[in-house]
Amino acid sequence: MFRLVIFDLDGTLLNTIGDLAAAGNHTLAEMGFPQHDEDKYRHFVGNGIPKLIERMLPAGHDKATEERAFAMFNEYYSQHKCDHTKPYPGMPEMIREIKSHGVICGANSNKADEFTKELIRLNYGDEITEVIGYGAGFQPKPDPGAALEIIRRTGVKPEEALYVGDSDVDIMTGHNAGIAVCGALWGFRGYEELAAKKPTFFAHNAGELRDIILGKR
Repeated sequence: MFRLVIFDLDGTLLNTIGDLAAAGNHTLAEMGFPQHDEDKYRHFVGNGIPKLIERMLPAGHDKATEERAFAMFNEYYSQHKCDHTKPYPGMPEMIREIKSHGVICGANSNKADEFTKELIRLNYGDEITEVIGYGAGFQPKPDPGAALEIIRRTGVKPEEALYVGDSDVDIMTGHNAGIAVCGALWGFRGYEELAAKKPTFFAHNAGELRDIILGKR
């Protein structure tokens, strides 16, 4: 049984792709650039908003264009980040169940710290107690600094901690922190991408993840 679980946000705790794609396409339209299908954004996310902006803009754009797009994206997203975003099926119930067994829940995202904390508060209340997003004094994932800080704050031994995420960046973060990692197969990326980074476990849904956390698998 694990005593601490650190969750990724986008594609793991929350399905945010609709709002991220809407913000991206609004920005592109305002700037006169071609827009993308929502599915393309699944491959743009995972490394934070600056990298998403870089990936969605046309090839050959300059730094000034990137900075302008970043500002426009954040302005729109700050007002529309909850239009379509919702928890994945079974995740809120699963978190309440593992907490009843004494498991501590944390979250670590490359999304801005302010957005990360607000989205978790709106969708999970106070069930997830240790939350660190981008800009809170730590390098972005896959740097393990934020994950290690959550472990330090909770006083849990590394071997008692599990990192859960849906991308190669998340798997690398867990490995870099020296803790077990579970690939979330319900998220934005596929099995092949996660398998290439060799996670400790795979889970197809919240029920399978619960059993891994509680030592039933």
